[in-house]
Amino acid sequence: MANSVGPVRRLWYQWKMMHLPWRQKWLVGFDLQGNTFWEFKDALHSNRKRRIVKYSRWTHYGDVNVDPGWMQWLRHTRYDPPSLAEQRADIARQERIKLLAAQADARWAAKESALDKPDQEQQPHLLEPKEPQMASDRVDIEQEMGDRVSTTRSPEPARDTEGTEGGPTTTAPKKFKAKKEPKESPFKSATPSNPGDEWQPESWTPAPAKRRR
Repeated sequence: MANSVGPVRRLWYQWKMMHLPWRQKWLVGFDLQGNTFWEFKDALHSNRKRRIVKYSRWTHYGDVNVDPGWMQWLRHTRYDPPSLAEQRADIARQERIKLLAAQADARWAAKESALDKPDQEQQPHLLEPKEPQMASDRVDIEQEMGDRVSTTRSPEPARDTEGTEGGPTTTAPKKFKAKKEPKESPFKSATPSNPGDEWQPESWTPAPAKRRR
């Protein structure tokens, strides 16, 4: 929009930017979308000036896009308004960032994901050993381990059901521990010393209800 501004419009902008004593509002600048930014005196604060933006009357409210530099100026976080060269450089920077982001997404999509299922043709190759010598070494180790396990096992002792000469078998006598008799509690043989020790509660017997008159 700024590139299509004619000489008449440019002269009108320069006239509105002049700080004349009788003016209450003057133009500060415009952006590449054609929005104009104005500054005027504040009735409540003489040392502070209010700032507003005016856009085309044919533009919808949702389509209004204010540059970040101008937004900082409107919020009084920036003193000098952004120039046209700065606005063009900012737009070129945004386009460069979008291009780099698209290239990074393409490189990421081209890489194989670790979560994808491998092909069926590659699965048998993964199970086979890389070298035949490794397979033979594995078989030798398994055989050696099996021989060690068989030699370390001890035979179970046979139980003699009969004597060597057919006589009766002798078994070792079992030791039985004598059970201790429980001692009587000394509280059972104690004589009651308090007068209320032998008292027991009686069952509750309700009294007959009185008739109401």
